[in-house]
Formats: sequence, C-alpha cells, structure tokens
Amino acid sequence: MLIWFLPVFLVFLMIGLPVFFGLLFAPGLLLWLNGQERDITLLYRNVYNGMDSFPLMAIPFFMLAGELMNRGGITTRLVEFSQALMGHLRGGLAHVNILSSMLFAGLSGSAVADTSALGSMLIPAMEKQGYTRRFAAAVTAASSVIGPIIPPSGIMIIYAYVMGESVAALFLAGIVPGILVGIGLMVVVRLLANRYDLPKAERIVRKGETLSAREYWFSFALLRLNLGWLVFAAFRGATGIAGETVAADGAVIGPAPLEVWGTFAVSVLAVHFLLMGLRKRVDPDFRMVTKRAVVPLQTPILILGGILLGVFTPTEAATVAVAYALVVGFFILGTMRLRDMPDVLSRSAMTSAVVLLLVGAAMAFKTVVSLSYAPQILADFILALSENPYILLFLINILLFIVGMFLDAGPAIIILGPILAPIFTDLGVHSVHFAIIMSVNLTVGLATPPMGLVLFVASSVSGERVETIAKAILPFLAVEILVIFLITYFPAISMTIPRLTGFVQ
Repeated sequence: MLIWFLPVFLVFLMIGLPVFFGLLFAPGLLLWLNGQERDITLLYRNVYNGMDSFPLMAIPFFMLAGELMNRGGITTRLVEFSQALMGHLRGGLAHVNILSSMLFAGLSGSAVADTSALGSMLIPAMEKQGYTRRFAAAVTAASSVIGPIIPPSGIMIIYAYVMGESVAALFLAGIVPGILVGIGLMVVVRLLANRYDLPKAERIVRKGETLSAREYWFSFALLRLNLGWLVFAAFRGATGIAGETVAADGAVIGPAPLEVWGTFAVSVLAVHFLLMGLRKRVDPDFRMVTKRAVVPLQTPILILGGILLGVFTPTEAATVAVAYALVVGFFILGTMRLRDMPDVLSRSAMTSAVVLLLVGAAMAFKTVVSLSYAPQILADFILALSENPYILLFLINILLFIVGMFLDAGPAIIILGPILAPIFTDLGVHSVHFAIIMSVNLTVGLATPPMGLVLFVASSVSGERVETIAKAILPFLAVEILVIFLITYFPAISMTIPRLTGFVQ
C-alpha cells in the first residue's frame, strides 16, 4: 500500500497544498492507513534530522552572501560590466540580461534570487528600450536557471549531501554546462532579433563612473594577483618549475619556498606591465566599468579557489563569502549601513528556511520511499524497458523534465536521487555525470510551465501574466533542453574539468 505515496502526494499538490505539507501528509496518511503508527513518529522526527547537517549550513550562508552582495550594489556593477561587453550586439540588453545571470550565478547560486534581483532592474530598462514586457520577463526567467548550474549551487550541495558525492566535483562539473546554456540563450536572442524587432546594436558604456581610493587600490591588487596566479599556474604546468620532484629513493621533494614565491612574483610583475601596456589602448570609461566589476567577481574566485586548493570546505567557503561580502559592502565600497542588516538577515533567513524545511520534509519522505521498496520496483521496471543505457537516459530525461514542471529541484533530487542514481551507476554512467544530468534537468524545470517557480517570480516582478511569459519562454526552453541532451550523451562536457583537476578519476 505504501507504494501509493507518490500519487497521493501529486493529488495534494494539485489541490493546492504547499509542497512541504504534501511531503509529510502523503506518507503520514498512508502509514496511518497501513497501521504503522510507530513509523509516523520516525517520519516527523526525520524532518529535523534531515536539516541537522554541517554540509547543509552552506545553503543559508550562500543565501546571505547573495543578499549582502545585492544590497551592497554589486548587482548594478555586474549589469554595467555586462552592458560594456555585450551592449554592441543586436538585442544588446537581452544579451546583457543573460550575461548578468551568468555572472550573478557565481554570487548566489539561486534562480529565484537571480530573477528577483536582475528582473527588477533589467525588465523595466528593456521595456524602456522597446522590448515587449513578456519578452523581457521570458529572457529573465530563462536565464535565471543558470544560477543553480554555475557554482556555487544550492541544489548541488543538496545532491552531494544526499548521495555522498564531492561538492567540489559537482561544482566543477557545472561550469561548462552553465556556460553552454548561456551561449545557447544568446544564440536564440540573435535568431529572434528580426521576429521581435529587437533594438539595433548600440554601444552601452556608462560614462563618468568613479572609484574611491580604497576600491581603486583593492581592484588594482586583485586584478594583478588573480591574473598573475593564472600565469604562474600555466607556467608551472608547462615547465614543471616550482613543482614537486621525486628523489632516487622515491621520496617526494617539494619546491623551495623562495622558488615558488619568486616565480609567482615574476608572474605578477609580468601581468602588471602587460596591463600597463594595454592601458592606453582601452577606452577610459570601459576601463573604469571593468575595474568596478573586479571586486564583485572576486567572490566566485574566492569560493572555488579555496575549495579546489583545499583551503576550506564548501560550508566554510560559504562563510568566507559572507565575510567577504560584509568587508566589501561596509569598508571597500561603503554602500551598506548597519541599518540595512535587519532586512538583509530577515530576507536571507526566510529564503533559507523555505529551502531547509523542504530538505527536511523530503528527507522524511525518503524514509517512506525506502519502506515501500519503491526503488527496487522502479529499478526493475526501468531495466525491463531496455538494457541500453542511451535509451534509458533519454527516458529518464523525459521523466525528470516532467517532474521538474511540478516539483521544486531540491525535493525532487532528494526523492528521486537515491532511486535513480544507483540504477545508472550500475549501467556504467559516472555518478558525477548523472548528478549533473539530474541537477540541470530539474533546474530547467524551474522555468517550465505550468508550475515553474521562476515564472511566478518573473510575473511578480514584471506585472505580466504567467501564461504570456510561458508562451514567450518556449524558444529558450527548447535550447535548454538541447543542452540537457548534449550533457547527457557527451559526458566530456561536464566531466573534463573535474578530471583535469583530479576531483574525478
């Protein structure tokens, strides 16, 4: 009888019950009807146990970092930088919207935060330039799904927590798929330029922007240190200088500190002289807008760099991101005041509470899944359809896409991950590869009618009806589905970076 938990849950959703209560009432009702009252206590106790996790603490901290960055004016700087890069293309502001989502993804990792923060700024600006409101809202909703794909990503943290995967490996595996989605959306905008009579190309660079002395020198140092590190890493990889050596007795001998720091210093100096040489060739206004974006763009570098170098765990990386956001907002940019903190804390607390409650309820729901033997039944059913992993991956993508229309990505991962992942790993699909397939597919579901969450957020921000946004978003969804199948059948797209960095064998 417990196998009916999913149909009962879907019925609760269709009558309008919130997902959190549906995840608890559906299995609770079936346990009661099955005479398993003792397991009901276990079910509701697991709500707390599901949230009581150190790795999950990264989610509220990333939410808080995103709120701090948004309140500190970081979003505006990213949009200005995107305008300077993409404004000269046909349909410039639509491209700016997409590129801003890609950059903002490295700060918050939340599609809802992306839609709310960028939509409130870019939808009115696009409408003023001649875009229809429904097209502007559709572009915003479609591009916002990049947020949970490019790291940091809340849903990937949840997947790693549930399935015991490496968060760093999932973060790295999401970089190229996220960029592919962004490029695909830009191609669609260009193809639709004539149909929607998008505005002509126009160079958009904010004039007369300034920097405080503190921000100037901070940006000056960060730009040289980051580029210098890239040159140092490339030089070290190509030549082996400042690398480890193996002695005749098999002992590993590390490089001398003077050799390492000397090579790094030379790299930074080389970058400095290169930048000074390019200085006169770059428009001063473009250079200023770029400098204003250096401090915000340090956030994803700090998060990913710290995790990859083993300096801190993903949870610690989230707290470092919060600390960096506070330093930037209060002391470097000077755009935040103490009176802003209560609203920032309350907004991030509410968003985090929603996510963590869903995770807790979904973990409790998972208890009934295991009691019902649903994983074994579903595995036998799937394997009976075909033994060809390519056909099964196609069918699972269709299933995940349909699930994503109705269920938020976090709960869907917790419910379906333990059921589906073992089936495909047994068929030879790498666990990280399947994690990315599932995460990207369910993330796209956030923008898919009829229940896509970001559609409702875009509707709220733009004032446009959900139905009209849903029609306008279809061409963008088509290219996102194409990217999903590319990721599915070409594993190198998502697996190359994790393999090169040693996080996946």
